[in-house]
Amino acid sequence: MRTILVVEDEPQIGTLVRDYLEHAGFAVLTASDGAAGLAVFRSRRPDALVLDLGLPRLDGLDVIRSIRRDSTTPIVILSARGDETDRVTGLELGADDYVVKPFSPRELVARVRAVLRRSEAPPSDARIAVGDLELDAARRRVTVAGRVVRLTTTEFELLAALAREPGRVWTRSQLLDAVHGFSFETYERAIDGHVRNLRRKLEPDGGTPRYVRTVHGVGYALVEPEG
Repeated sequence: MRTILVVEDEPQIGTLVRDYLEHAGFAVLTASDGAAGLAVFRSRRPDALVLDLGLPRLDGLDVIRSIRRDSTTPIVILSARGDETDRVTGLELGADDYVVKPFSPRELVARVRAVLRRSEAPPSDARIAVGDLELDAARRRVTVAGRVVRLTTTEFELLAALAREPGRVWTRSQLLDAVHGFSFETYERAIDGHVRNLRRKLEPDGGTPRYVRTVHGVGYALVEPEG
């Protein structure tokens, strides 16, 4: 049984989300503020989080920053903050999906299931190697010249999509569809944030990308090794 942590300060919404998740077969932990949610996460290590942003004591974005320092656990944001800036910021910080209130509880459960599937199921390619960059899908492990690189689920899926076809130029919309299974124009800027995160983790010199190159006016491509 998978365990989901719901961090929500509105009791009615928290109860609604908990009931739907439990009915779907999940075990549910709850917290009503950011600091408590972070403490529960550290002590219980749930399989995924449903996280509000406007939380007392510690804002949801700060919770994501703290978790992403050492964990790739899937995070679904559930928030009344529906403008593009908030969505992009949440996804850039490492959240895996973003649901805006008012929301459909059934859709939220479906999205939780989707991020869990992405985090648990390896891609079809068991191993991908492009130059000194290697992806082990079974263990969801990435190495660069033998150095292990920790990636979030979304970052891994993004890199895997690029690595399966080195040299191919992907639009932001195509990458979103490859990673999430859907593409929304308002989410496309988040791809830029994920690419920045990838470069920060992969590149020895962030100012001169060796792996993920920008194709101006189009999108991104993984650099093909010479020779």
